[in-house]
Amino acid sequence: MSEQTVKVTNINNWVLGLTGGIGCGKTAVSNMLEALGICVVDADIIARQVVEPGSAGLKAIVAHFGADILLADGNLNRSALRKLVFSNTEHKNWLNTLLHPLIRQQIITDLNNATSPYVVLVAPLLFENGLDKYCNRTLLIDVPKNVQIERTVKRDNISLEQVNSIIAAQMSREHKQQQADDILNNDRSLTLVKHDLIALHKGYLKLALK
Repeated sequence: MSEQTVKVTNINNWVLGLTGGIGCGKTAVSNMLEALGICVVDADIIARQVVEPGSAGLKAIVAHFGADILLADGNLNRSALRKLVFSNTEHKNWLNTLLHPLIRQQIITDLNNATSPYVVLVAPLLFENGLDKYCNRTLLIDVPKNVQIERTVKRDNISLEQVNSIIAAQMSREHKQQQADDILNNDRSLTLVKHDLIALHKGYLKLALK
C-alpha cells in the first residue's frame, strides 16, 4: 500500500478507483463522496447506458441472442441476460468483448470531464477488468462474504445460487484486499464508515492537489 501515486496515461484528472464485491455498499460510500463535492463515474451506470434502446450495444446483443432478450418495452432484459452469461462461458466472453471497449471509452471521457479536485471511478470489476490502470489510488469497500450474500438476496430478490455464482465470478475478497491501496470496512454503522471515509478523503485531496 504505497503512498506514491501512479502516473495515469490518457487521464488528465487524479482518479480514485472504488471497488468491492456485490452487496458491499459501494453506492452508499460513493454517495458520501459525492456529498463532499467529488465527481463520481460509475462503471455500472455506464454499462447500462451503452445498452439503452437504440444503442449499437443493444442492437448487437439482440442480433446475437435474439429478440427474446428484450423486455416488452424494448429495454434489455437484464435478468435473462445475466442467467445466460453466468451459465455459459462462451456467451460471457462474447458479451465482454462487445461491451468492455464501449464502456472503457465512455469511462475515460467521463473521467477527463470531471471538475472536482479528484474523481472517483466506481467499478465492481476494477481489478478484474484492468480499470485500476486509470487510477492513482484504489479503495476497497470490504464486508465478509456472508454479509454480501445477505444484502444482495434482500436487495435484488434473487436466489442464493445466483448470488454465489456472481461472487464466484468476481475476484476473491482476499485477492482484492491484497490489490487495494486502502480498505474501508463497511460491516458497521454508516456513522463510523463516514468518519473513516472523511479521513481518507482528506488524504486523497492532499495527493490530488500536489
